[in-house]
Amino acid sequence: MGASSSSLMSADEMAKYEAGYKPPLGPPNPSNPVVFFEIQAGSQVIGTVEMEVKTDVVPKTADNFVQLATEQTPGKGYNQCPFHRIIPDFMCQGGDFTNKNGTGGRSIYGEKFPDENFKLGHQGPGVLSMANAGRNTNGSQFFLCTATTPWLNAKHVVFGQVIKGYGVVKAMEGLGSGSGKTSKPVMISACGVKK
Repeated sequence: MGASSSSLMSADEMAKYEAGYKPPLGPPNPSNPVVFFEIQAGSQVIGTVEMEVKTDVVPKTADNFVQLATEQTPGKGYNQCPFHRIIPDFMCQGGDFTNKNGTGGRSIYGEKFPDENFKLGHQGPGVLSMANAGRNTNGSQFFLCTATTPWLNAKHVVFGQVIKGYGVVKAMEGLGSGSGKTSKPVMISACGVKK
């Protein structure tokens, strides 16, 4: 999967990844919210990713993500926001709803907010973590890991995990490249909170 490809992974391939997937942070806490992203590649919807958001561990970071996922006005939250950087065997990054290219975004608390804590680690594929430009620079950008990334521990705040739709994440990963440029546009075509 190291090379960029313009063809989408088949439904059978996605199902194989889904069947072999286990949430890296353990069984989800049923009291935590579940955010969903419907993912579109080019003009085709490829599926839905569901993520447990850890309000029980990082409530401020989690609330930022949940509120941006429920904002339905394009340009004000994650609806219609691209995954601007996808690097195979590493991660899929999105959340820049202001500039849509990785240079922007903002939190519900203002431009940036501090690192809440580093209690959760980058323990495997499916971890949901905040992208930043150094300590205490969290905004709206986030990434979904497609590998175990321990070098990011104590540098990026982990605030959730994929609990359903990991096959969709792998399909997204297949459209990335070493530079992060995608072979076709990948975006969040719909989003919200399941519970």
